[in-house]
Amino acid sequence: MITIAGLLVIAAILVIGVSWIAPRLRVAAPILLVPIGVVVGLVPGVPVIEIEPELILAIVLPPILYAAAVNVPITDFRRNLRSITGLSVGLVVLSAIAIGFLVHALLPAVPLAAAIALGAVVSPPDAVAATSIGKRLGLPSRLVTVLEGEGLVNDATALVLLRSAIAAIGGTVTLLDVAADFVFAVVVAIAVGAIVGLVSVWARSRISQPTLTTAISFVVPFAAFLPAEALHASGVLAVVVAGIITGVKSTRHFSAQDRISERMNWRTIQLLLENGVFLVMGYQLPQIIAEVEHEHLSVWGAVGIGLLLVLGLLVVRGAFIVPMVLSLRREQRKAQRHIDRVDAFLASPRAESMRPPAGSTSRRSWERIMRRRRNDWQALASDGLGWRGGAVLTWAGMRGVVTLAAAQSLPADVPLRAQLVLIAFTVAAVSLVGYGTSLPLVIRLLRIDGADERAATTELFSLVDEIVAAGATRLRNPALTRADGEPFDPEVVEEILRNRARLANNYRELATDPIGGRAAQSAALYRLMLEAEQAALVDARASGAYSAETLERTQSVIDTDLARAAQDGTLG
Repeated sequence: MITIAGLLVIAAILVIGVSWIAPRLRVAAPILLVPIGVVVGLVPGVPVIEIEPELILAIVLPPILYAAAVNVPITDFRRNLRSITGLSVGLVVLSAIAIGFLVHALLPAVPLAAAIALGAVVSPPDAVAATSIGKRLGLPSRLVTVLEGEGLVNDATALVLLRSAIAAIGGTVTLLDVAADFVFAVVVAIAVGAIVGLVSVWARSRISQPTLTTAISFVVPFAAFLPAEALHASGVLAVVVAGIITGVKSTRHFSAQDRISERMNWRTIQLLLENGVFLVMGYQLPQIIAEVEHEHLSVWGAVGIGLLLVLGLLVVRGAFIVPMVLSLRREQRKAQRHIDRVDAFLASPRAESMRPPAGSTSRRSWERIMRRRRNDWQALASDGLGWRGGAVLTWAGMRGVVTLAAAQSLPADVPLRAQLVLIAFTVAAVSLVGYGTSLPLVIRLLRIDGADERAATTELFSLVDEIVAAGATRLRNPALTRADGEPFDPEVVEEILRNRARLANNYRELATDPIGGRAAQSAALYRLMLEAEQAALVDARASGAYSAETLERTQSVIDTDLARAAQDGTLG
């Protein structure tokens, strides 16, 4: 008999193993984990585990969303906020209502409010599989950002709508009540998330111990989620806001070690939890089918309705995205006109008369704002979302974590509840496996070009030159002095600048010739040297000739060098 603890160990091994092998099979890990979970659930002797939906919503979902929010590219998120908002709010509401009426027509015994609740359950797509496939196949960054942003925010809309629909099952709720509840949930969630995010960044920036800052990081998602839920706001949105603020502020307020730890820790948590939920989805499917049969309801009828809902969701998503793409294309044309007007304005005498005094803070702020606006318009003009991108967005509507948890939160007294839960699981499983396995083919058939590698390399070199020049300007400042007030030795300054220039040149060489170039050979030799030093340290540890403190301090130095070499490959 397998114990629950043993089952958890097996689940972790399966998640890690599938995550390792999935890229080699050129599929997303969740697509493999669902059928594997079904097989595990059918193995004799495997215990039946009743997983409370609140456990997933309150314990599993916050860290998953926080992990994604911390790493979201905020500039791209801001530039695509209109598309993300439309998909994560407008499309979710439209899908929930349309699916609600469809379910009510197919199952008249289900009240309309309960049917709309089911619509809210199946309306939010999960972008995990879609973005992993998109990144692997080189989708343009704008498409990936829109998918990631939609997956971050749409859960909040769906869960608020689900709560309103469940309230309507047992009483009278007007459209005005739903709208007021939604506005309240959003405003309070943003406030709670912002407060938690800012306070956590402030606290972590004043603590120098990595273990303590990591511990704070683990608490933040729950510190945002639980108060927001207690205030009847959207805990999910509060977590996303806290994560985005943390990610934005980390570059200025966290140490390099904290940022590295943040990325590694949350990517690990995200891997285990996200993929673990898909494994649980497959594991619970046989139990849900058994419950439907126990209540003498039709399993195949539920599966058939689930397939119809998958088709209905695809139609609604396509119908929403078509006008959205047309609107974005018009916005793209306007962006080019804005660029032309801004360039003409900046070249005019009027613009020069409006500039604040040279060297002032207000002048730098004015120029930064103008440059950012022009860059936003330039990005929109050069990276439009055409009909091919719209087709990918339409086909990427896979359901997952929230659908799994929210389906089981339907009240026990809802008519045909077991069948409704099976319908939701059918939608999640079919959309995940069906769309997930066919999305690579759709991308290839549409011949969507990914990022221009040459342009990306040129952009990278430009940024490297810009930041290296900023460092050189700082070191060559005549007012720069040591802690004792004396000037720095000019030879030392020039030596530092030469070393930095050499590292920048190595970076360029590695980008253009990652194997045979001088920089690549230097990096490879440096790593070989560090590996030999590590082997010598192992021998020294075994000899017993050195104290534990000396060995640990030496190990820390080598580990730091090895980590830096593995991180960028430019040392040497």
